[in-house]
Amino acid sequence: MGRDIQAIKISGEDRRNYRDKLRRSLDVFARMLRERLFDEHPSTVGQEIELNLVDDRGMPSMRNDDVLKVIADPAWATEVGQFNLEINVPHRHLDGDALATLEAELRADLNAADAKAQSVGSHLVMVGILPTLSEADVHEGTMSANERYKVLNEQIFAARGEDMRIAIDGPEQLLTHADSITPESACTSVQLHTQVSPDAFAAYWNAAQAIAGVQVALAANSPFLFGRQLWHETRITLFEQATDTRPDELKEQGVRPRVWFGERWITSVFDLFEENIRYFPALLPICEDEDPLAVLDQGGCPQLAEMSLHNGTIYRWNRPVYAVVDGIPHLRVENRVLPAGPTIADTVANAAFYYGLVRSLTEAQRPIWTQMSFTTAAENLHEAARHGLDAHLYWPGVGDTPVTELILRRLLPLAREGLDGLGVNPADADRLLGIIEQRCLTGQTGAAWQISTVAEITRHSGVDRHEALRQMTQRYIGHMHTNAPVHTWPTA
Repeated sequence: MGRDIQAIKISGEDRRNYRDKLRRSLDVFARMLRERLFDEHPSTVGQEIELNLVDDRGMPSMRNDDVLKVIADPAWATEVGQFNLEINVPHRHLDGDALATLEAELRADLNAADAKAQSVGSHLVMVGILPTLSEADVHEGTMSANERYKVLNEQIFAARGEDMRIAIDGPEQLLTHADSITPESACTSVQLHTQVSPDAFAAYWNAAQAIAGVQVALAANSPFLFGRQLWHETRITLFEQATDTRPDELKEQGVRPRVWFGERWITSVFDLFEENIRYFPALLPICEDEDPLAVLDQGGCPQLAEMSLHNGTIYRWNRPVYAVVDGIPHLRVENRVLPAGPTIADTVANAAFYYGLVRSLTEAQRPIWTQMSFTTAAENLHEAARHGLDAHLYWPGVGDTPVTELILRRLLPLAREGLDGLGVNPADADRLLGIIEQRCLTGQTGAAWQISTVAEITRHSGVDRHEALRQMTQRYIGHMHTNAPVHTWPTA
């Protein structure tokens, strides 16, 4: 939900009007699908990368406003916390040397931004959860200045009616309460966008859902939160809890959470937007002046602003996106399960694996989602988030299997076929998928490296957890700047 909004007071009439506008927008969207008004041959991909800011000691730096001013680039924006930033990477065709070019451009952009950030006493870090973050760093006073976060915070807590309870068990345990949405700011991710035609959308979304657990196991990079060692990808459960509008009573009644895996395979993108309106009350019932039906009747392309804004407050792990670019409507699958980091090389390798594998799965004669229950796909996600590359996941034809064997024996060849089909340079595909292969063979994800390094620092120097995490974070930043993939990082 990247749209800027002003402070508002919301009345019952506002909510009624907004609900009516949502329903009209959905009708218009259905008509646009029937009349095939969308780009039928899209082939572009894009990324959003969220980052953390730290000071010279590796501690959170609450200076995103200052950093954005010195970066002075519209591709960069705030996120929820004052220690967060986000870069939006332009869409491009995925063929030829696109992945190598993406890697080079990202390194150049992030290095330039980091140099500017240093001029105001900050450094950029790509990591799923900043290891040095403490509970004292996440409260309403550390929320970014953008008014939309304040309004969203007010509406989530108005819906919930009580403080957030965050409870996470792992090797250690965390139980805490929050009176704002700022714990969400601990979660920094990489979002992969794929533009697809309406006819192909359901297959791409289903495929992305089916491999979500595999992605998380492979890329886990969030093992520490508030000084405790929890899940390998703690970000998954933290994000689910930190934006939950439901008190316990509504959970018991089966009300859907706003961070949602979903509950079924789909047959059309319409299914997802219709579920949004059927199941979720509006958090930001703000109506625009556009009459979408009148715009469509006059041969124009409606923005469907209310439908898009509502969709932006429902945090599916694979989210549908409607957008209008150069007067033409298009659809995207926004894949949201991956943590940030550890390096640009790892990030682009994760993207290559995803884009190639999804492509192959959508073209399979017997789709994977016809062989696996939707509930199993959801269970795979949480199993992977808990255990990373030590997870056992279910996959049709092999049953419960170590995720590393599944990737090495079945999924990497499919990802390679998919990249070949897209026309990606074979040398680039080999190099990037080789990073994935070596990560599986060594078992060293960002999460595994963080856990091992903290243990090693503690064992050799006897420092407390807080200091071990700080020292580990500084080592992490040093390795991140080399762009050497995480499976090569030493822990001693």
